[in-house]
Amino acid sequence: MLMNHSSLFSRYSKIRNRTLTLIQPLCNEDCCVQSLPETSPVKWHLGHIAWFFENFILQHYEKPFKPFHEIFSSMFSSYNAICQTKPDPKRGLFTRPPLTEILHYCDNVNERLNRTLTQIEEDEMLSMLTILGMNHELQHQELILTDIKCLLSQNPLNPSYQDGKSGQYEISSEGLLPLEWHRFEGGIVEIGHQGNSFSYDNESPRHKQYLQPYQLASRLITNGEYLQFIETGGYENTRLWLSDGMDWLKAHQRTHPFYWRENKDGWKEFTLNGLLPLDLNLPVVHLSFFEADAFARWSDARLPTEAEWENVASRQNIEGCFAENNRFHCMPATKDDSVPARILQLFGDAWEWTQSSYSAYPGYCPFQPDPDKPMSQVWDHAVGEYNSRSMVNKYVLRGGSCLSSQEWIRPSFRNFLPAETCIHATGLRLARDS
Repeated sequence: MLMNHSSLFSRYSKIRNRTLTLIQPLCNEDCCVQSLPETSPVKWHLGHIAWFFENFILQHYEKPFKPFHEIFSSMFSSYNAICQTKPDPKRGLFTRPPLTEILHYCDNVNERLNRTLTQIEEDEMLSMLTILGMNHELQHQELILTDIKCLLSQNPLNPSYQDGKSGQYEISSEGLLPLEWHRFEGGIVEIGHQGNSFSYDNESPRHKQYLQPYQLASRLITNGEYLQFIETGGYENTRLWLSDGMDWLKAHQRTHPFYWRENKDGWKEFTLNGLLPLDLNLPVVHLSFFEADAFARWSDARLPTEAEWENVASRQNIEGCFAENNRFHCMPATKDDSVPARILQLFGDAWEWTQSSYSAYPGYCPFQPDPDKPMSQVWDHAVGEYNSRSMVNKYVLRGGSCLSSQEWIRPSFRNFLPAETCIHATGLRLARDS
């Protein structure tokens, strides 16, 4: 459902203020460095967010249009010369412009967008592109937290991203909620986005799928359960690993999750609140697909398909541990005696790997509102990171994480990552045939 332009800018401003709040704990040096080729400096994220609105909206609606800086159109683009999306390992070399100028760029785009939305009262494509940009920024809020965590984890000081009570939490003292199995009959189900609210083109069309009867675990797998996998030789048992997974293990000499550390005091975990004792009751996070798949085999289970996951998640409210609570780490599964037995942690806490390869739904076609209008090409370019150009060599994840804003999570949302990825807050839920 489209919003009037005054309401649009009000929501835009709220999202932008949240983005700026997320970078307040950082020093200028934190914002410039790129820790891995697949990450980006915070400064680049900020420039890219402003670039999106300038490139896809102001360039086509502002009269007269004058870019803030001509080089920014390529410097902060996520597309290469032939319009393919790709990370750029050189982004960390952009020491200039300084952070203050990037923030000025953001302010400049704010003023120009507000003026444009005020001058143009009704334009469906303008509204659609603005809503797209806001959802794009919400996702970059998670990427900012993801990338700064990766950066700080490589500092010998083990610095905390945030200070104060908002980021502190106690080790969970309650006993572990037992893992239970919930059975579903399967049959013909429908998945995919429905309704008039915003969605990406990869969530459509809504379509029917046949599911065999299956079971889904009542909660996410915990650190304690994953530690048992490690201690029983899970990383050395070649029968548990896909062949590419074994190659990945050997290449990276991986023997535990990405942010785990072992010393004389036992296991610890690096978090956005610094290095903390490993809480055995919290969901395990930062697993690659290979690790999640191997653990499932070790458990005589498997990963769910995305259709199995959505079939269950679409029946539940979207609630859980999201970035809005400023904890930026998982919560233990807790039972609510006032609610009948249900599956926990479907939303928030950790992105859940599925066994589904990221591919097009039956009948999928990259969405263009009106192929006869030139702005449809702009829309197609703007959603390029979600359409068919990305549908290769990736697996689908569902549910959002403790670093995601609850505002953009929905049952039909499809995240997708390469199998070796583990810097994101990725975890797992078990499934099995019934």
